[in-house]
Amino acid sequence: MKPDTICGANAVDALFARRPDDVIRLFYATERRDLVGPWCSRLAEARRPYRLLPDAELVKVAGTPHHGGVVAVAKPREIPLLDLRAPPRGNFLLVLDGIGNPHNLGAIARSAAWFGVPALLLHDIPGAALPSDAAYRTAEGGLEWLALHRTRDLPRALAALAPYYRIVATTLAADAVPPEAIPRDRPLALVLGAEEHGIRAEVLAACRRSVRIRGTGRVQSLNVAQAAAVLLHALT
Repeated sequence: MKPDTICGANAVDALFARRPDDVIRLFYATERRDLVGPWCSRLAEARRPYRLLPDAELVKVAGTPHHGGVVAVAKPREIPLLDLRAPPRGNFLLVLDGIGNPHNLGAIARSAAWFGVPALLLHDIPGAALPSDAAYRTAEGGLEWLALHRTRDLPRALAALAPYYRIVATTLAADAVPPEAIPRDRPLALVLGAEEHGIRAEVLAACRRSVRIRGTGRVQSLNVAQAAAVLLHALT
């Protein structure tokens, strides 16, 4: 696994807050010197390198011109497979079924962290996005605040979660209910589907209820990250 490259002040701040021992090295621009001072002190104590770089070199390190003036290289974060015998317990679980765009993954994680969601379950299948440089950058630190899990068999995972959560699918089906109609008598697991095709049929069959954001119909649907933000606001 290649190291995580994490760009931007908020993302790097969350990295140092949540897993400082994973930071391998730090690079920054002149205008970020005051910001990175405490981080550099921490790295100095751990005898790990940090460097001021001109913008052209910072772009090379970051792999993007959208680095925000600070780039951290960190040990890759391991995402454990969901333990079906002891699934994560909490008041809310966000489940992503094959979200392919890393920017959507990052934006969803940002909203999830904002609304206090404790954990995220990713369907680890071909084409699905896992945390990456782009996802970390878009998440603005949100991924660091989520407990991450993955599964290669989401229907089976949802069956294991069913005793602990009300499993709710996000769909455009006519019989899907608005968020305010979802009972709140137990923790919720909200399932979001892939951008193009939505939730897979076998995954949908494992969900107890379905929820829909009703709009004017002028466009087919919201972007999945937008839908996530609206639903998390309504359901948390």
